Amino acid sequence: MAKPADVIDFRQHKLNVKPTIRRLIPELDGLEMLYTNDSSEQIFNLKILCWAIWSDGHIDAMVPWINKLVPCRSLKDPLNGHWEGYLDPASDQILFEAPKFKAQYLIDSAQYYLQDDLDHSLAIQEIPDIIGSHAVFSHDQFESFNIQEIHSWRLYADGTLLAMAIEADHVHDTPVLPGDDCLYSVLHRKDFHYFFQNNIANKIKAKDPDALAAMAHLSEHK
Repeated sequence: MAKPADVIDFRQHKLNVKPTIRRLIPELDGLEMLYTNDSSEQIFNLKILCWAIWSDGHIDAMVPWINKLVPCRSLKDPLNGHWEGYLDPASDQILFEAPKFKAQYLIDSAQYYLQDDLDHSLAIQEIPDIIGSHAVFSHDQFESFNIQEIHSWRLYADGTLLAMAIEADHVHDTPVLPGDDCLYSVLHRKDFHYFFQNNIANKIKAKDPDALAAMAHLSEHK
C-alpha cells in the first residue's frame, strides 16, 4: 500500500541527515597526516589542526586543504590525494585511529556539552590555529594577491566550522582573543581562494618561484 504524500518516514529521514561536527580538540602534540597523490610515489606529511567528533560518533583529524577544512580520511585534491594514516613525529609511530586519550576527551565532552536544543547560529567553541595556517586572497585571478594568518577556528552549533582572521582596522584591544569583534570569517570573502600552512605561505610571501608555480597550478584546477 502506497504511503500518503504528506507522510514522512522519519527513520529514512534520519538516515539521510548528514552528520555534523559536535566537538573539537586542538592537536597540541604535533601529530601529522600522511598522504600520497598521483604526482609522486613519495609520502607527504601535513600538520593536523585538530580532532573532531561528529553527531554519528565517528572521529577524525582535520586539516586545512585547498580551500576547506577537511577530515583526513575524506581527503580529495586535484592530483587524487589519498590519506595514508597519522604520524607521531616524536616516536615515528604510524596510527590509523585517533589516540585513545584524545578520542575519549571528544566522546566525554560531546556528552557533557549536549547541543540539540541550541540556536544553530551560536558559537560553541573557538580554538586557536597553532599550525600557521594562512589564507590567500585575490580579486584579479592572481595578478595580485595578499596573504593573512588564520587566528582561530570557530565552531557553531549547526556544525559549521569557520576560519577566523583579524581585521586590523577593527582591533581595539590586544591580544586579540577568541570571540573578539575584530575577527571575521575568511570563507565569507569572495576573494578568498586557498589555505596554506606557514612553510608554504612564507615561501609565497618571499615570491619563491616553486611556491608561486604551485599556486598557479592550483588555480588551473579550481
